[in-house]
Amino acid sequence: MDLTSTTLPIVYSLQHCPYAMRARIAIFKSKQPVLLRAIKLNNKPPEMLALSKNQTVPMMVLPNANGTHLPEVVEESLDIMLAVLKQSDPNQLLVQSTCSLSEMLTFIEHYETGLIPANEAYKCAKRYKETNIAKYRQACEVYLQELELRLTQHAFLLSETESLLDIALMPFIRQFSKVERQWYQQSPYPKLRAWLNGYLQSPMFTKVMAKHELWVDCQRDILFGDLSTKS
Repeated sequence: MDLTSTTLPIVYSLQHCPYAMRARIAIFKSKQPVLLRAIKLNNKPPEMLALSKNQTVPMMVLPNANGTHLPEVVEESLDIMLAVLKQSDPNQLLVQSTCSLSEMLTFIEHYETGLIPANEAYKCAKRYKETNIAKYRQACEVYLQELELRLTQHAFLLSETESLLDIALMPFIRQFSKVERQWYQQSPYPKLRAWLNGYLQSPMFTKVMAKHELWVDCQRDILFGDLSTKS
């Protein structure tokens, strides 16, 4: 497909990457269709590499709208989420009565600079069978305790309604839950487990996590998104 002529954004994505996952969730929630191209990190399409600075996913290529022959490229997952939701946000994920979008982004940064690195260290400790894995888990729990407290006050992380913060963090909480499954199921975070299960058991998540044939194998774009009529 010619990138200079398509009228839909093209999104390069990796099925289980939490950053790519949250970008797909935001796209689905926006009810705006995109053309999805599934990739593997060890076999990236030349079409993607030609446009990418980071050469990783997610990456969104926007239709030509800037008067140039080069498509606009968005390479950070949060930037992709904001781009699609600012265009269409039927669930008002960017709008909260309890805080502004700027404050919401500050919350996200807090967890991105704290929870996500701690989570990565925890995963590595389990993978390499380190004897002090509890130390790495406890570093994550500092942030889980904050989230549990939030969820004792309302159904979602900021209020009774879902927000950008919820969908930005959910893939990383899912990632944490899979490191030591038995410990997680017995952990003192019942509200967090219920919140996560609400996502994992939803039709939305099933669609977002669907496996697609790799672009390099089929050269066929997948029409992706919640294509139902907007409410």
